[in-house]
Amino acid sequence: MPTEMVKTVWLEKNGGPEVLQVVERPLIAPGPKEVQVRHRAIGMNFIDVYFRDGLYPGALPHGLGFEAAGDIVAVGAEVTDFQVGDRVAYGQSPIGAYTEARNMPTDTLVKLPDQISYEEAAAMMLKGLTVQYLFRQTYRLEPGETILFHAAAGGVGLIACQWAKALGVKLIGTSSTPEKMQLAKEHGAWEMINYTQEDVAKRVHELTDGELLPVVYDSVGQDTWETSLDCLRPRGLMVSFGNASGPVSGVNLGILAAKGSLYVTRPILGTYVADPAVMRRSAKELFDLVVAGQIKINIGQRYRLEEVAQAHEALVTRQTTGATIFTLD
Repeated sequence: MPTEMVKTVWLEKNGGPEVLQVVERPLIAPGPKEVQVRHRAIGMNFIDVYFRDGLYPGALPHGLGFEAAGDIVAVGAEVTDFQVGDRVAYGQSPIGAYTEARNMPTDTLVKLPDQISYEEAAAMMLKGLTVQYLFRQTYRLEPGETILFHAAAGGVGLIACQWAKALGVKLIGTSSTPEKMQLAKEHGAWEMINYTQEDVAKRVHELTDGELLPVVYDSVGQDTWETSLDCLRPRGLMVSFGNASGPVSGVNLGILAAKGSLYVTRPILGTYVADPAVMRRSAKELFDLVVAGQIKINIGQRYRLEEVAQAHEALVTRQTTGATIFTLD
């Protein structure tokens, strides 16, 4: 029987969107502890850009992507907790989700509730699990608190706006256009700041009557580092969880002392969901909020795999809102 070939995004060298190739790759039978998943939708995230351009090094050549949803079509000989026909999703997998089908270790998968579509799952697994660890583990938010969340109209940001509201937390968001500000407000942001026209730290000072904030969530990186620190109250926590504008480097720890004995952490999702049981509990918390209608997944853009370069270009030039997915049906 001939080996099945599946359409796959393949990276042979680091660079801009133009280095992304769509090729046919062989799909072999799953290993003893693996299942084969045929994707119905695939998520795109900024971490994919970091692996594409080389900020996060990988052993080339390799695929791209960490998030998708689909159906199990084959199971390995030792698999007992999944079966053919199960609807599954994942948000923290071995790299290579940009493909029509792949073999997956079972400890990276969660079963998908019937009430959640494949597209919703592909758009929210990595992003939603990110918000879960940020809000419930890195700093456990409590009702009545006020926080700052940069890029509030992005895929992670729109989930964060809704999750914060569900927790009774006032989320101050930043974005670059009136349209994005309105979108974030519609998803539960308490207040929005246009960082291209306003002094973010000054506005936070005004909104909090000078009290400032216990925590700032910053996925932008280099461009917002100092501003974020200026929004924190003494002994506040700076959560730097992304590098959209470039990595933060050359940090003088004395700045943390001068600005009020601040704390800083640089977390990644993989550390927080390394234990499959923790990952599945986190996913259940996310799914429960979605099923209850407290979080609605905003899919702003849909592309085919053949349009992967266009999709990456739109993401890095900040032309996107909400989540971006690749569709396969």
